Amino acid sequence: MAILACLYNGHVYIWNYVEGSLVKSFEITDLPVRTAKFVPRKQWVVCGSDDMCVRVYNYNTMDKVKQFEAHTDYLRHLAVHPSLPYLLTCSDDMLIKLWDWDKGWACTQVFEGHSHYVMHVVFNPKDPNTFASASLDRTIKVWSLGSHVPNYTLEGHEKGVNCVDYYAGGDRPYLASGADDRLVKVWDYQTKACLQTLDGHSHNVTAVAFHPELPLLLTGGEDGAVKAWHSTTFRLEHSLAHNMERVWSIACARGSSAVAVGYDEGAVMVRLGRDEPVASMDAGGKIVWARHNEVQTANARGPGGEAPADGERLALPVKDLGSSEQYPQYLAHSPNGRFVAVCGDGEYVIYTALAWRNKAFGAALDFAWGEDSNVYAVRESAGAVKVFRNFKEALTIKLGFAAEGIRGGALLAALSRDAVVFYDWASGAVVRRIEAPVRDVKWADGGACVALLGQAGAHVLAYDRSAAEEALASGAADEEEGIEEALDLLYEIGEAPTSAVWVGECLVYTTAALRLCYAVGGETTALAHADRPLHLLGYLAATSRVYALDRTAAVVSYELLLPVIEFKTRVLRDDVDGAVEDFLEVAAEDEALSAERSALARFLEAQGQLEAAARLATDPTHRFELALALGRLDEAAELAQAQDSALTWRALGEAALERGALGVARRALGAAKDRSGELLVAAAARDAGALAALAGAAADEGARNVAFAALWLRGDVDACLDLLLEARRLPEAALLARSYRPSRAGAIVQRWRADLARVNPKAAEALADPDEYPNLFAGFAEAVEAEKRLFGAQGEGYADGEDARSSSPVGPPLAEEEEDEVEEEADVAATQEALDGLALEPAADEESEEEEFGDAEPEAAHDAAHEPEPVAAYEPEPVAAYEPEPVVAPVADSAPPPSFAPPPSFAAPPSFAPPPSFAAPPAAPPAAPADDLADAFGALTPDEEALLAEDGDLDLGDVDDEDDWGLDEDDEEEDSKRD
Repeated sequence: MAILACLYNGHVYIWNYVEGSLVKSFEITDLPVRTAKFVPRKQWVVCGSDDMCVRVYNYNTMDKVKQFEAHTDYLRHLAVHPSLPYLLTCSDDMLIKLWDWDKGWACTQVFEGHSHYVMHVVFNPKDPNTFASASLDRTIKVWSLGSHVPNYTLEGHEKGVNCVDYYAGGDRPYLASGADDRLVKVWDYQTKACLQTLDGHSHNVTAVAFHPELPLLLTGGEDGAVKAWHSTTFRLEHSLAHNMERVWSIACARGSSAVAVGYDEGAVMVRLGRDEPVASMDAGGKIVWARHNEVQTANARGPGGEAPADGERLALPVKDLGSSEQYPQYLAHSPNGRFVAVCGDGEYVIYTALAWRNKAFGAALDFAWGEDSNVYAVRESAGAVKVFRNFKEALTIKLGFAAEGIRGGALLAALSRDAVVFYDWASGAVVRRIEAPVRDVKWADGGACVALLGQAGAHVLAYDRSAAEEALASGAADEEEGIEEALDLLYEIGEAPTSAVWVGECLVYTTAALRLCYAVGGETTALAHADRPLHLLGYLAATSRVYALDRTAAVVSYELLLPVIEFKTRVLRDDVDGAVEDFLEVAAEDEALSAERSALARFLEAQGQLEAAARLATDPTHRFELALALGRLDEAAELAQAQDSALTWRALGEAALERGALGVARRALGAAKDRSGELLVAAAARDAGALAALAGAAADEGARNVAFAALWLRGDVDACLDLLLEARRLPEAALLARSYRPSRAGAIVQRWRADLARVNPKAAEALADPDEYPNLFAGFAEAVEAEKRLFGAQGEGYADGEDARSSSPVGPPLAEEEEDEVEEEADVAATQEALDGLALEPAADEESEEEEFGDAEPEAAHDAAHEPEPVAAYEPEPVAAYEPEPVVAPVADSAPPPSFAPPPSFAAPPSFAPPPSFAAPPAAPPAAPADDLADAFGALTPDEEALLAEDGDLDLGDVDDEDDWGLDEDDEEEDSKRD
């Protein structure tokens, strides 16, 4: 995957040609570097430059291994021996030298004989003890290691020879040379005869190379052209021009069709031909493939024994079947397996599969078998296809466009650059034209389906044979577009297959990402990941394996169970119950099929068949998921108990909550130790016992937030305070005590002050203790007194087992209250709001109060019927479950009413003193002077004094004894109309 490029500026680069990225960069010298070679077995890069030196670098660490002066003039080329520690160098000093790196890079031999610059040297791949050299003295010399004189000299070029290369195949003793006479000559180095002279370049020929895998001779020149010549016929096959100035070098990669070309302006990597192996397999498992012109065969079933592992190379006995006169570019068995067709070099030959005897031949650019082994088609030119029946020409089809290939099957397909056209084998009529770039066409057995493989994906179509035959018989088919109903789209595959085969109605394919997949009805499943590109050959039902071939002709296989494919096919045809019953019956006797139950259950789940998936699933986790999806909570609980996983229990708890099964949810969340979920369930169930247990468990586990929430919902303020103190959350504890447990506020503030003094003494001194400074906390004493009246002595809490449905000191009630209790709380709240609006500001001092009101005598003139009742006459109505102490009217100089306000959940009535107008009127109401009003409510404001002087009293309405401390609707209406 790397290209080594040496540059005229003295740098050497290693490029990743797959990603197009620069991997390594070596700054060798300021002079041109004319030659460089990889030595993979030593992890070296060896280069020669115009400073007459050879340098060796480790291409991994980039360390310089060796540098030495090799010649007295410019170095032109290097050659590395394929197995021995030898390096050949040639130079403008007309010498060739052999270096041995195992001997400290000693020069072990010098070859003299050329009379001009030595431009090129190359080892013979079939005999590495010999090598050839090219020189500007117009000769090619062949040498042997150990001899100082050449074996022989080849002469024929009229000008200097620049390059030379050996043919790598074992069937031809070829040697090619390129020279400044613009010619390329091919020599037989055994007979020393010039076999062919290739004339095609318009300038000096600077590079020649035989491709190691393809029957091509590549040549490049200073005219900027690269030409590909057939190495057998020496016909010019292709010419490349990249407009990058002169060509200086050509390199081919073994085991690949890749070719690198070096120009003045850069390097180009191209691929010639195709990378897929030329191979075929018949229905019985006989594989035939071509390596160059040699044809070999093997049986995929092998010698037997244990089943191979997926992806393992099969040790198959390989047999040489014969050879092909032309270079095979296409090889395929006939449908019945009796014949093998080979196509290449513009010709086709049909051989018998067993004896490899010639049955038929002719001119062809492409070949395709029909459904019958007696029918085939050949593409003679870009626009004409001939159909043969019983090895005799039966039909010629004029395509009307330039076809790039043909494919066989139920219909004959002709491929162009942007469309595929299907033809009827019998009449040659157009059956359907599809405007899409298609690379290959694969027909399913029986011809019911066809897959169109493109560069971006694949499309699977259904073929309606009866509709096509009826339209063709009636003449209703369009001459250009064909029959629209003949082919209908079934599904698409999003990734582009590189090769594909059909197994029933299942399409098995490989991808460029080295994935082996299969698709059934649009559902794609990954079968395996390969470590190299594979070409699919076919499927054997006898072994339940799909077979593939790599570039080196190594055969591998992967298991693909046919009952699994049939099962998926039946499911997609809506025969779910029957497919499940039959599969369970077969899987009970086959362990391999039984192992597929989980995968098929996933397949059914993807199809929305949850009931059927639950019948097949064997994986406990999947069975649990299906039980949740089907709402089977009891079954899911059993599976969760068996797995005993926190994630499983939590999933069960969430599913139970969605379905309102609080008992299952509580047990599942408890097993998962999901304290937040437990809190939610306990609160929803209004279970005080569960809250108490949760608070203890959460506190033990350090989940104090959950513990606090549980205690708060229970109304256990003391436990909340203890939890905050334990967590050293002293500020929060002090604020909570000030609001809901004023009796404990002093002690907590003292603790807070001591803790704060360790880090900030000044801030600690600023904290005020309510017990020490009651004047800073308005109503604090009254709040403590109210706490005692409501809850008894300090520290009293709920008795063990007390239900959270009863009144709680904090938080919302956990039990549903009776309707009258709800109304009572609403009325109390409304009364409190009304009193807050009527509260009067206390007098600034006694003197201002006396000046404001003066003597009480003028007030006596008011109408007694409108005067407020004295506070002492008030007897409150009893409230259920609560007996308040008699309320004593506060004196005028007392502190303002306490600010302590119990939370809404308090069932007891509030501790405020109701106004005089709320008391039931006595039999003989005494007059209430203004001073008494001021004593009870504090000094009046000027606005209130004016109102009192005008009306003589403040009418707050009457209290209905049956209205539980609430305002009657009529009273509220009259009050709202009062000025």
